[in-house]
Amino acid sequence: MSIIVNLDVMMAKRKKRAGDLANEIGITGANLSILKNSKAKAIRFSTLEALCKALECQPGDILEYQEDEEDGK
Repeated sequence: MSIIVNLDVMMAKRKKRAGDLANEIGITGANLSILKNSKAKAIRFSTLEALCKALECQPGDILEYQEDEEDGK
C-alpha cells in the first residue's frame, strides 16, 4: 500500500485513547479502528480536519506516501 497511516503514532504522542478520540471527533470507535489499522479505502476531509484539530497536528503527520517496492528489485 502506498499510503501509510500514522494515526496510532500521533495518538501515542498526544496520549489520546481511541475511544476518547472517536468521541471527540464524532465517529464510531469501529471507524476509528479502520482508519488506525490502514483498512480504510478513503477518508473525508472533515474527518481528517477533526483528527488534526484533536491531535494538534498536520495531515502529513497522519498520512504518509511511500512508493511501492516492486518484487525482485
